[in-house]
Amino acid sequence: MHWIDWTVMGLTLVTIVAYGVYRTRDVTDVKSYLMGHKDLPWWTIGLSIMATQASAITFLSTPGQAFDDGMRFAQFYFGLPVAMVFLSIFVLPIFYRLNIFTAYEYLEQRFDLKTRTLTASLFLLSRGLAAGITIYAPSIILSSLMGWNLTLTNLMMGILVIVYTVAGGTKAVSVTQKQQMIIILSGMAITALILLYKLPAHVGLTEAVKVAGKMGKLNIVDFSFDLSNRYTFWSGILGGTFLFLSYFGTDQSQVQRYLSGRSLKESRLGLLFNGIIKVPMQFMILFVGILVYVFYLYTPSPVHFNRANILKVEKSERYEEYQALEQANGEIQSQRMAAADQLILAMDAGDETVIEQAQSTMKTLQAAERSSREEVRTLIKEVSPILDTNDLDYVFLSFVTDFLPIGLVGLLLAVIFSAAMSSISSELNALATTTVIDIYRRSLVTNRQDPHYLKASRWFTVGWGVIALIFAETASLFDNLIQAVNIIGSLFYGTLLGIFLTAFFLKKVKGDAIFIAALIGEASVLLIFWLSQIGYISIAYLWLNLIGCIIVMLTAWIIAKLGSNR
Repeated sequence: MHWIDWTVMGLTLVTIVAYGVYRTRDVTDVKSYLMGHKDLPWWTIGLSIMATQASAITFLSTPGQAFDDGMRFAQFYFGLPVAMVFLSIFVLPIFYRLNIFTAYEYLEQRFDLKTRTLTASLFLLSRGLAAGITIYAPSIILSSLMGWNLTLTNLMMGILVIVYTVAGGTKAVSVTQKQQMIIILSGMAITALILLYKLPAHVGLTEAVKVAGKMGKLNIVDFSFDLSNRYTFWSGILGGTFLFLSYFGTDQSQVQRYLSGRSLKESRLGLLFNGIIKVPMQFMILFVGILVYVFYLYTPSPVHFNRANILKVEKSERYEEYQALEQANGEIQSQRMAAADQLILAMDAGDETVIEQAQSTMKTLQAAERSSREEVRTLIKEVSPILDTNDLDYVFLSFVTDFLPIGLVGLLLAVIFSAAMSSISSELNALATTTVIDIYRRSLVTNRQDPHYLKASRWFTVGWGVIALIFAETASLFDNLIQAVNIIGSLFYGTLLGIFLTAFFLKKVKGDAIFIAALIGEASVLLIFWLSQIGYISIAYLWLNLIGCIIVMLTAWIIAKLGSNR
């Protein structure tokens, strides 16, 4: 990497950290540390909410997913606006009226202490695991592509976040996230423009969209009802709605963002802003992946995008086999380039017969390319069984490092670090807040003064940061990074949402009933997921949110009806 890129990346990250520390120098008590001064406007809340959700995984993994599978993943977000409206109407007024630090405080008032503790513990478990992946995911990709040491990359990212999160608490998180989102969105927009600029002269935006559409990459909506299909309209609008209700309504990393608003109105506007803007933002990120796909129709692409894996193969006795596969793949790409040109000419001429012929040729060549890529993955696995052969998460960053001009590479790397830092800081702050408010101050050390809890909050932030770094050092990649966090969330969020919806709407259910129902619901979700993993049943992870929520609410209602409701 050029020294200019190092300078751009370094200055951007250091500026963010320094800005966060400077803006929060007046944080001197536990309330301002954990909740801020409750003075944030709606646009800061909205950008902070978006930044918390949009981790580095989003910007690394989503374009690769679109490159391989098209726009189907957009359906995952169809339930987001519905969830934001529901939370604004039913949940926010309750939280504001009670003037609480965490969402789980409400559950003790509504049920009992053991339900509050159980729910907080489920959050700590799920978000603690996700924090490790949030650090590990970008680090493993950056270290593989850039030749950086994985441990040092983890440490650099983790320590930068810990510094300003420990210094300024929740306000430091929110004020830095606004700057980070501006950098992130600007970086992605610039990348999209450069992709269009680097396409051949006869391939503009219109032609790129047409080619992608003919190749099935613009498959945005799928109305089929298939529980095993991860991304359909129904999994998004039903499963996705329940996931986002759970995430934004019960996950302290999000609740803390909008409880920092200067009023109920500002917090509502922040949530609705997120619901309106987040979906187009995801479309833009996916569309960048589509442009990368079209770009590689006209530019030779690696047969495998994870360079670290290829280096392993080069040092093995199987390197000649790999070279043969790479050469064969290059020939396929040359034929596909000619077919793509033929398709564009046919579409311009409106010749349906030639269009169908060119489309069929391209799909045949695309299948052949997939086959050669799979052969390379098999070869890599045979060289070293411990290597992860899924390279889709490396597609976008490979383009960045290979084709962006000097300076912009550093900016895009800063985008990835900024996205990671924004999510990690929210997670660490929320983990520390929940630990102090719902566990430490409530049940363990109950009668100390404010300075003690402020110091404890800072130490718990450091502690969770260290735990996340340890997990990051030992974690393994899932099939797709963006799915990893969503899968972890889906294992717990359905139960959490079921507890909260029961609290809101089933007024006759009391503490014992919901506690038992929560244990049954969580055990059921984990069992269903395990059965899906071993192939006994086939249920996509998004449905686990709906299933867990229904089991908890139904079980709690039945227990209450049977008279065991205390």
